[in-house]
Amino acid sequence: MIIFFFHLSFLLKTFKDIESKDNLQKFFDYCIKQLELSIREIGYGDATINKKMKDYINILFSIIDKLDKWEYLRDVEKKKILSKYINEDKDPEKYLIYFEKYSNFLAKNTFKNLSKDILSL
Repeated sequence: MIIFFFHLSFLLKTFKDIESKDNLQKFFDYCIKQLELSIREIGYGDATINKKMKDYINILFSIIDKLDKWEYLRDVEKKKILSKYINEDKDPEKYLIYFEKYSNFLAKNTFKNLSKDILSL
């Protein structure tokens, strides 16, 4: 889930000044709705779903906040951010390299190209 949140955060960060706020909001709402539906499919009750969604949204917004100045951070600071959320590995270097490549990939593509099927739903 955390890896998905990082992907979503980078995507939103990359296109926040390029794409219309309406399209970004629709995309964000769709992602959150799909997250909620996935939790429901697991079989949790309404109270548990509400609690989990609150926790997930708080984590997502925390990641979005940390990534706001990503390009101005040194690699050491980036690794600290990654280590805070992704604690399965002692060295977050591979995640840093991956997300740098992902960020470059996003910059070379358009939001419409990446989300055309989602926004049409």
